Amino acid sequence: MQDDDVNRPVEKSSGVSRRDFLKISGVSAAAVPLMGTKVVQAAGDPVKVYGPGKTAVTLTINGKKHSLQIEPRVTLLDALRDHLDITGAKRVCDRAECGACTILLDGKTVYACSILAIEAQGKAITTIESLTQGDKLHPVQQAFVDNDGSQCGFCTPGFVVATKALLDKHPKPTPEQIRRGLSGNFCRCGTYHGIRHAVAQVAQKGA
Repeated sequence: MQDDDVNRPVEKSSGVSRRDFLKISGVSAAAVPLMGTKVVQAAGDPVKVYGPGKTAVTLTINGKKHSLQIEPRVTLLDALRDHLDITGAKRVCDRAECGACTILLDGKTVYACSILAIEAQGKAITTIESLTQGDKLHPVQQAFVDNDGSQCGFCTPGFVVATKALLDKHPKPTPEQIRRGLSGNFCRCGTYHGIRHAVAQVAQKGA
């Protein structure tokens, strides 16, 4: 230690720890509580900061609202399966690679494992559970049965949802549109031939 360091006056603490500074790097450290959250100023605009504890989250799933108390880090897939017992979307790779957890978010296919539940608030979440009406299968589900489009079944819910989204957008899809529309889903059993026939069956019937 140099002599200058000994005689240097102690600087007054800013009140922000190094850990807090790293958490809000690039954001003003001045924060005020608001309804269980904090608000910080980012580029002059107020931004809510949630956590690290549980916070209130409201999700609209298959037309029904669900209120939860969960940590902000909880993914939409975990919220569905572990907190709401909506288990159609499957946890397989858990890293947005296989498509087994495919759902619709405002009509678009997404991987539920790669979205935080808190980010899905205010959006329409559609899972495979909404497709069956009573005992009647959705035409896409029936086509998968008719064409033996599944084996182990882990990938099937994701493929069914992705197929529905594809046919909603392209009722008479070309082979290239089918390839691109289902390219985000992976079947380890290799039932792609049956899946393509399922898509063709629904397209021919105009469902």
